[in-house]
Amino acid sequence: MTTPSATQDRYPYQNEPIWSSSEKAVARTAFDAARKRELHDVMQETKQMASQINEPADLWDLEHYLTQHRKEIDRKYDYRYSRLTHVFGRLLYEKRLREEELRGLGEDKLKSIRSIAKFAAEMDAA
Repeated sequence: MTTPSATQDRYPYQNEPIWSSSEKAVARTAFDAARKRELHDVMQETKQMASQINEPADLWDLEHYLTQHRKEIDRKYDYRYSRLTHVFGRLLYEKRLREEELRGLGEDKLKSIRSIAKFAAEMDAA
């Protein structure tokens, strides 16, 4: 028998979604694919910028670009289960992730992800 305190210790946040093993597998695959695509885009842009370096100052522009994108990617790709619906909502909004890649997640999680993507679109339009 589980006591309320044992349940509390296991899930510290009441509204935190519970991820099944199959959902965790779908989430990891989708997360990794989106991150890989974004890193690929950064690599392509980096190669283009590097090919156009003519002045010493251009090096620092490239360094600044890489630093900014590394920080952004590190902040964005947070694979904590308590954050994944937010991460996926943002990635869906940014078109870094397709909803088909999330097939296999529970409807509760998909609804939350869609809602976050919609909110991000509305905030961007405002």
